[in-house]
Amino acid sequence: MANYGMVINLNNCVGCAGCDIACKTENNLDHDVHWSFHVTETTGVFPNVGYKYIPKLCNHCENASCVKVCPTQAMHKDENGLTLHDADLCIGCRSCELACPYDCITYNEDVQHQLKMDTEPLLNGITSSGKEIAEKFDDVPFPNYNPDRAKTYDGVRRKGIVEKCTLCDHRIVDGKNPWCVESCPADARIFGDFDDPNSEVSKLVAENTSFQLLKSKGTKPKVYYIDEF
Repeated sequence: MANYGMVINLNNCVGCAGCDIACKTENNLDHDVHWSFHVTETTGVFPNVGYKYIPKLCNHCENASCVKVCPTQAMHKDENGLTLHDADLCIGCRSCELACPYDCITYNEDVQHQLKMDTEPLLNGITSSGKEIAEKFDDVPFPNYNPDRAKTYDGVRRKGIVEKCTLCDHRIVDGKNPWCVESCPADARIFGDFDDPNSEVSKLVAENTSFQLLKSKGTKPKVYYIDEF
């Protein structure tokens, strides 16, 4: 078994948000759901100004607080160290959402992808309505649906449950990297097994100064950041 996690090289990251977009398309995320996102911070007074751009995702913590508080074990750890969610066991209590210090869990208050239900076009006589487009793709829930996501998790998540990053577990089982890693144009994201001392992620953490977000919370996050600028 492995202990999967990620290293993010902040010096390589160009702040393009390509990882955010890649995650949305791979995992069929609705417009207001973000499994991969970023935060920015500007400090100081001109001309002495500092700027931070921090890509964020579920940290798949070894001591995951979301798993601890889940009353049904819907949120759980798998044999490869991933923090995953079982929609069939989820009762929508949102305890995990409150417990996560990283704001990485989203609650689905309504049916996803409401765009497909829109009956009015954006521009009359020029564009189609969301409903009209969806009807032309009657074999999928919406036009840009990725069926691969449904290999291990609901392709489109249900109303009344939570959801979060799975590190693309549906790709990992096929020996592939998470799609955000594959899509990064600057190779800023590196995925691997922290239990393997010869893996690239293990070597990067050993050979560089690194930090983890909110390490003081005791969750033992498995996303490391190196080469802070």
